Amino acid sequence: MTEETPGFDEQQPDVPSGATSDDAEPKAASSEEEAAPAGDTGQDVALVAQLDQARTALNERTSDLQRLQAEFQNYRRRVERDRIAVKEIAIANLLTELLPVLDDIGRAREHGELVGGFKSVAESLESTAAKMGLQQFGKEGEPFDPTIHEALMHSYAPDVTETTCVAILQPGYRIGERTIRPARVAVAEPQPGAQTVKADESADADDKESGGPDEG
Repeated sequence: MTEETPGFDEQQPDVPSGATSDDAEPKAASSEEEAAPAGDTGQDVALVAQLDQARTALNERTSDLQRLQAEFQNYRRRVERDRIAVKEIAIANLLTELLPVLDDIGRAREHGELVGGFKSVAESLESTAAKMGLQQFGKEGEPFDPTIHEALMHSYAPDVTETTCVAILQPGYRIGERTIRPARVAVAEPQPGAQTVKADESADADDKESGGPDEG
């Protein structure tokens, strides 16, 4: 004969009608899956922020590099320009000191004294000066230009129509476009009244060709 313990009933979990206990487990799993994407979204936002920050830093460094490169190029051009200017000044100073020697060589050549070994040395010196850029200028018969000529003598001549260099007393020298010594010259101007005389002669010639003035 079995005895029943009063008040003890086997308790079963409450399960909704029409559902089994196995149906509760997928709901818990689905809740965990729904919570996972929220964490992933936060990580994506952080990564995007870091990427933007890295791009900003890269753009700043690129701008700095471009600015430094431009400054360096300007510096190189300035140094090269200064180097060329210093070299030209040094050459001009050297050649200026040699001008009296070249004048002596020119006078010796005019008097027929440039002979023998002295001639060879003189021509070598002139050739070296020319290689360094020295150019001689000034010729008889060219118009007087106060920017490159220095008039030491002045006269009048009936056969010139403008102020003209009639004698080169000392040649001028230049290096490129820079004049290191003007040509010292003697100049001649048209004879005063010569233009009036020529104009009268031209008028008379025109009258003769046309048969003289009309008689009233």
